[in-house]
Amino acid sequence: MESRERITEKQVMTAATLFQTSSGGFGTFLVPLALMFGIMYFMVIMPQQRQRKKTQAMLSALKTGDKVITGSGIYGTISGLDGEAVILKISSEPQVKIRVARAAIAQVETSEDAK
Repeated sequence: MESRERITEKQVMTAATLFQTSSGGFGTFLVPLALMFGIMYFMVIMPQQRQRKKTQAMLSALKTGDKVITGSGIYGTISGLDGEAVILKISSEPQVKIRVARAAIAQVETSEDAK
């Protein structure tokens, strides 16, 4: 009979422990959710915003004579700016100029890249 009481006491203690740990409510759900959002913000959203600002600054600083590479891989020199479009000179022997959207410029070559 004594062993039966001990089992019952153990069962009661186990049940009480389970109820205490699971009764955190909404707060225990909200904390990990906020933590996951914070990690996602710092690992995904912030770097994306920085990259977008860097690209916008590069596009707004374009000037005639810059050597650029378009998103499709065309190398050229800017010979004119026309609002949201750029006139690229891609060949000088038979002079070939093309008009591309300013947003199509992927990068500006530095003097080291152009060599």
